[in-house]
Amino acid sequence: MSSSSGAVRFTHAIPCLSYTNAHTAIQWLVEAFGAEARHIYDGPSGTVAHAEVWFGDACVMMGSLKENNMPPHRAGESAVYVIVASAAEVDQLHERAVQHGANIVMPLHDTDYGSHDFAALDNEGNFWGFGTYVPV
Repeated sequence: MSSSSGAVRFTHAIPCLSYTNAHTAIQWLVEAFGAEARHIYDGPSGTVAHAEVWFGDACVMMGSLKENNMPPHRAGESAVYVIVASAAEVDQLHERAVQHGANIVMPLHDTDYGSHDFAALDNEGNFWGFGTYVPV
């Protein structure tokens, strides 16, 4: 699909996840996958109003599940795919995730389109895929 003059050019999409216990989820993502929690803004009653968790140059925003989330969604119904620089690093990340008790739902494998991937569920059931596939 070609873009016309004046068309909006999108450069990234940032997944946004909600968790019942966002603090625990953030800690788990840091420990299991080596993410970096750069910003965590506390909400009322021990909740997370907003957080940014980074995987290299890729950001995932998250917070505590709220009854007034718009649009409404529930924890455990989200998916994130994080692009990893090399197959060797995917293997290394998989080993780290297993060591931290990650629920691996898709084992390490090579796809027929050239990616090296695995996937796990986080502590609240969200699907996290990691691999070398780069959409173009």
